[in-house]
Amino acid sequence: MSTLDPARTARDVTLRLNGRAATFSVEPEVTLLDLLRERAGLTGSKKGCDRGQCGACTVLVNGRRTLSCLALALAHDGDAVTTIEGLAENGVLHAMQSAFIEHDAFQCGYCTPGQILSAVAVVAEGRAHGDEAIREAMSGNVCRCGAYPNIVAAIAAVQVAS
Repeated sequence: MSTLDPARTARDVTLRLNGRAATFSVEPEVTLLDLLRERAGLTGSKKGCDRGQCGACTVLVNGRRTLSCLALALAHDGDAVTTIEGLAENGVLHAMQSAFIEHDAFQCGYCTPGQILSAVAVVAEGRAHGDEAIREAMSGNVCRCGAYPNIVAAIAAVQVAS
């Protein structure tokens, strides 16, 4: 008699991960963040609070901001997932990555990947009109170093350029 719980049996999930198809065998409790970091080897997304409060794990799923620590991997079968590693194209940094560098919008850098991906979505959502609007749209991403003024400046610069 088997002691395996059929609900805990691994299943395949296929993602369009940074533009490429990738299939993983995952158990139902595996989060998208753990799949990305531990199985795909993409460690740019950080495990911060593991409660969806800090935003360090933010990735783009089908172009929308997603807290990957709260997302079950199996729920995203067939979705397009973009991590910080997939943002640059052909070795050229995304405009938001360049703006973060230009405006010195990071200090320790731990939250930076999540901040950048959220910032990309905020601009795409058309919510980056003015410092107050940017701060409100980015409120789900916490920077313990206090680089907020520079982050807002970087986002505003990309908004103006787009």
